[in-house]
Amino acid sequence: MSKVIAVFGAGKGLGASVARRFAREGFGVALVARRKDRLDALVEELKAEGIDVAGFTADLSEPDDVPAVIGAVRDRFGRIDVVEYGPISAEQAFVPAAKLDAGTLRKDSPLLLLTPVEVARAVLPEWIERGDGAFLMTTGASAGYPRPFLSGVGPLMAAARNWLFSLNGEVAEAGIYAGTLSIAAFIARSEMGELAAANVADNGLPETGPLVDPDELAEQYWDMYTRRDRVEQLHPRPQAPQPGIG
Repeated sequence: MSKVIAVFGAGKGLGASVARRFAREGFGVALVARRKDRLDALVEELKAEGIDVAGFTADLSEPDDVPAVIGAVRDRFGRIDVVEYGPISAEQAFVPAAKLDAGTLRKDSPLLLLTPVEVARAVLPEWIERGDGAFLMTTGASAGYPRPFLSGVGPLMAAARNWLFSLNGEVAEAGIYAGTLSIAAFIARSEMGELAAANVADNGLPETGPLVDPDELAEQYWDMYTRRDRVEQLHPRPQAPQPGIG
């Protein structure tokens, strides 16, 4: 049976690139996203390329719905070997720390923190039994390198990053890998990247980094998955350690 990657928060940018990269290695692909119309269009596009792919509509801001979507993926593919979790929506945005409030954190915590924890809980028993599996999580670089005026999503991603580091340390001996790709850039071909760039420009916020090709990010993910030699990959890589990177 072919291995399967489940891409949570799949879109036309990074999600599509990750799907294509893993499919080249023989993986089946499960795409999970909220917008059915866009999800269906992406599924048809990848099917036309010969990829074994199926779409699953789910609101990832509802952690309680995770068991159902995991069950649906297993019903279709029989297994899940890799999870890539990287959803973001137009409802999330950079906020200056001085203007951040509890309501914003409460609203965004399910998508950015609670749901990835529940996804991992749902797949870990299968991976432990098999002695293999990988949880790949996409974060912004502000999760580990906070900058003035670029708070909001950062504290929640930082909490998820903390959890992921602990998780990897606990499950590595069982053959399971957890790693995060921390992106200091906007993602080309991504609707959310375009919206984030507009938010920065409209609100006079500092630039957070260059525009990166999602195919390049997907290649980074494949390298992390196969090597399993670091928990975090910062991309683009800085020339030297720079605590102020966004």
